[in-house]
Amino acid sequence: MKIQIDHKDFELMIEHEQVKKRLRLIGIQLNVAYEYSIPVFIGVLNGCFMFMADLMKEVHIASEVCFVKMASYNGDQRQEEVKSLIGLSHSLKGREVIIVEDIIDTGNTLKEVIQMVEKEEPASIAVCTLLLKPDALEHEFEELAYVGFEIENEFVVGYGLDYNGIGRNLKDIYRAV
Repeated sequence: MKIQIDHKDFELMIEHEQVKKRLRLIGIQLNVAYEYSIPVFIGVLNGCFMFMADLMKEVHIASEVCFVKMASYNGDQRQEEVKSLIGLSHSLKGREVIIVEDIIDTGNTLKEVIQMVEKEEPASIAVCTLLLKPDALEHEFEELAYVGFEIENEFVVGYGLDYNGIGRNLKDIYRAV
C-alpha cells in the first residue's frame, strides 16, 4: 500500500498488528524488570505519543509518566542542534527512569535527553524505543534496553512520526520511496 504526504510518496513498512505484538513483549519485559520499583517513564514528544500511550497500556506496574519535548528535525532533514522545548517536570533523584522514544537515528536527541536526566541523579536510566536505525547512530548508548524494531536508515512516517507535521495519526508505519 502506498500513500502520499505533502507531495512525497511512502510505502507500507510495518503494519500496526506487528507493532501491537512487539509492544506486548516490551510491556512484559518492563513489568518484570521494574516489578519492585515505581519507575518514571519520560516520553520524548511529539513523536512518542502514540507509542507511549499504547506501551503504557501494557505496563501493569505502578509508574509515573511525564514528557519532554525536543526539536531535531526540519521537515525530513536532521538538524545538528537539538533544542529543548519542554523540560522535565518531575524530580528524578534516586528514581528508576525509562526514556521512551519513537525513533533513534543519529542519537543526538537521545544524548541530550540522557544528559538532562543525568543531572537529576536518577538511580538508573533505561531507553525504550519503537524504532532504531543502527546504521545512522553517531553515539553509543549503554542505556538502550528495549527496541521494538531495527530498521534501515530510511525516512519513516506514521504511528506518531511525521513529515512536515503530517502523518502522525497513521496507525501503520511507512517508509519514503
